[in-house]
Amino acid sequence: MAARRASGAGSHRQPTAHVAGNHTAFRRKWPVGAEVVPGVGAHFRVWAPRSPSVAVCLAPGAKAFGEAEDGDDLVTVELEPEPNGYFSGEVRGARAGMHYKFQLDAGLFPDPASRFQPEGPHGPSQLVDPSAFAWSDRAWTGISGESLVIYELHIGTFTPGRTWRSALERLPDLADLGITLIEVMPVADFAGRFGWGYDGVDLFAPTRLYGSPDDFRAFVNRAHELRLGVILDVVYNHVGPDGNCLKEFSHDYFTDRYPNEWGDALNFDGENSGPVRELFITNAAYWIDEFHLDGLRLDATQQIFDRSSEHIVAAIAKSARTAAAGRPVYIVAENEPQESKHVKPVEQGGCGLDAIWNDDFHHCATVAATGRREAYYSDYRGTPQELISATKYHFLFQGQWYSWQQKRRGSAAVGLPPSRFVSYLQNHDQVANSLRGVRLHQLTSFGRFKALTALLLLGPETPMLFQGQEFGASSPFLFFADHNPELAGLVAEGRRKFLEQFPSIACAECRDALCDPHNEAALEHSTLDWSEREKHRHHVNLHRDLIRLRREDPVFRRRAADGVDGAVLDLEAFVLRFFGEDGDDRLLVVNLGPDLNVRSVAEPLIAPPEGRVWRVRWSSEDPQYGGCGTPSPEGGRRWCIPAHAAVVLAPESLNELQDGQADSTH
Repeated sequence: MAARRASGAGSHRQPTAHVAGNHTAFRRKWPVGAEVVPGVGAHFRVWAPRSPSVAVCLAPGAKAFGEAEDGDDLVTVELEPEPNGYFSGEVRGARAGMHYKFQLDAGLFPDPASRFQPEGPHGPSQLVDPSAFAWSDRAWTGISGESLVIYELHIGTFTPGRTWRSALERLPDLADLGITLIEVMPVADFAGRFGWGYDGVDLFAPTRLYGSPDDFRAFVNRAHELRLGVILDVVYNHVGPDGNCLKEFSHDYFTDRYPNEWGDALNFDGENSGPVRELFITNAAYWIDEFHLDGLRLDATQQIFDRSSEHIVAAIAKSARTAAAGRPVYIVAENEPQESKHVKPVEQGGCGLDAIWNDDFHHCATVAATGRREAYYSDYRGTPQELISATKYHFLFQGQWYSWQQKRRGSAAVGLPPSRFVSYLQNHDQVANSLRGVRLHQLTSFGRFKALTALLLLGPETPMLFQGQEFGASSPFLFFADHNPELAGLVAEGRRKFLEQFPSIACAECRDALCDPHNEAALEHSTLDWSEREKHRHHVNLHRDLIRLRREDPVFRRRAADGVDGAVLDLEAFVLRFFGEDGDDRLLVVNLGPDLNVRSVAEPLIAPPEGRVWRVRWSSEDPQYGGCGTPSPEGGRRWCIPAHAAVVLAPESLNELQDGQADSTH
């Protein structure tokens, strides 16, 4: 290694050797971070305007960084200053697997663009050679945004093994179900032994808790072999509180110009914001390029503040698409205020994203299933008309007054394709935002749950399932986060205060029932039991058949913006008519109330195409889904729909019907 050993590595700068020939023929891939130079060493570049000089300190040979530091064996190499606070240099002889930190005036710190933190955020960074992984997904051409069925999962609870490798073993089950896109909850490294991942501090480093970076690549590679896309949930609205050392490099990473729900807001538009934007824009491209990901889910975009001419969200999307080099990339936003500008083209003042989460669908469906209207559910009634409107118009609140927040909510979604909206009955937040983190099927009747599942999976929006939903998982999903004792107490108290918006949870008898986030039992209880996939076959059959119907039926497959209309039939019943070609329509009748028996229905959407009658194509009351059977709705002179059920009707020719009846008499 072309540098001499330092005499020590404390908080004061040690004697170093300058890099000979900082300018190399090696062309960097990314503007910051450490990059292995094959056959030469490694090149380092970092933005650290707060420090007058920067060196990189490496543990030589097989020694761990801590051992080398304790024994005064660190190799310390001075980096050369560049304009605007950057430092860079090449270290000959450095190789993949070596541990390093940057030495600033304030001490030793890991790389803000570290590719791996084997000992966690407080430990050294590790040199990673991404080209060493042998990809076999060349036949993978990417996903189609018009035919997606998304599956959200958390690697730490998806399997008892809690690793990429154990999760990989379950991918065939998702492919068999009909899933086309996996959405992985955040994996940027964070402090502690477990957590949801939203307190990540090392944006480029997949957390060591689930395995190595190559284990992550193996997961994506196997998914692509099974024709499954993979996107990653990324957090660009804040940085976690434990292990965050960005301020040691520059105070300009953050700003006090905007209030942020989770700490300091990131500086995307203030003084010296260029390198900050560069870090996050690079991060988006990095995941797409080096991990072959098919897109990103942007967490809580309402807390990403930017008044630049090009909004950072639009810049991130553009960067990700460029990195994909022509392969389709899917960028979806979580946005609590439901600002549809995120999915509008950039030339129309939008951010150019592919989709946005639709909380309105979830909230009205949950009220319809449970009848509970607390907290942020209080502006929803769960009526048939709400469910019809959510299907036709996507957002229910598109700028009108929202009493829960005492302000207007949402924006116009007229004219936007249904595929731009992701709907769900469960996700990580909504399951956990309850006393015991229980699933929707445990809060309502199985019949209602099946009927709402049919609405979700046959509706025109892009549907998303949450891990275990497809087999009726009995495991809850709780909020869990392992922090140091002081921070753990603050997080637990913050969680309790958040849930106090629900009067039922805030009551005295419920306070002791809340599971402390730092208790490892919360993690264990939230882990899926995959034996239930066989025990609850009726759940699996329901989801698999509905996804197949969505994919294969020519009418449900259309999902056109003007392809569906609906009408209320009763207090808890409604019909959706999906329009096909030449009268080949479909009816989805959803009845969340008691048996619907009427002699006639004064609603033109119920009328069959001329010369035809309706016959059952699919029913949630099929015995293979745990049901009790479904009579023909137009049998005799009455219209009959079972209680707590959904039924799909398709037209049948009267001639075919009469021929069939004639044949049956012989």
